[in-house]
Amino acid sequence: MDTYGDRLTKLAYSYVRDWGTAQEVVQDVFLVCYKKRESYEETGYFKAWIYQITINRCKDVLRTAWVKRVVVNNSLFHFINAQDRTPEQESVRQQTNNELVENILSLPLKYRETILLYYYEELSVQEISDLLKMKANTVKTRLKRGREMLGDTLERGDFDEI
Repeated sequence: MDTYGDRLTKLAYSYVRDWGTAQEVVQDVFLVCYKKRESYEETGYFKAWIYQITINRCKDVLRTAWVKRVVVNNSLFHFINAQDRTPEQESVRQQTNNELVENILSLPLKYRETILLYYYEELSVQEISDLLKMKANTVKTRLKRGREMLGDTLERGDFDEI
């Protein structure tokens, strides 16, 4: 829970766009992991297994009618890693990060999930392919199209560490 709790909550939030719901999803995921710990194959990757459970649970939540009534709040992760920056520099950095996060959250789900898994969770194309049960070329295509949809925001390199 200490190792994956925050990451899974952020991943869940990227799907459900509600912090409280994301936390509930992660609690459910940990319960499932605890109950199914014997059935987990030791030869597999635990990280991929727990991410897959989280993604599937998020998709289940999104299918419910309750989600359609929730007001979406587009503020994503709050990163506070100021390293001797002036308040003005930190403000500009935070505003730029918020704009990027809003742009990513506005992407269609299939592009948003690949972008978040690749850049935020630092999974390889092959790991994303295994996780989402699709071909590696499909993942590469979704990454490319997601980047194109974001415009040149990522390409400019205006973002230090997100």
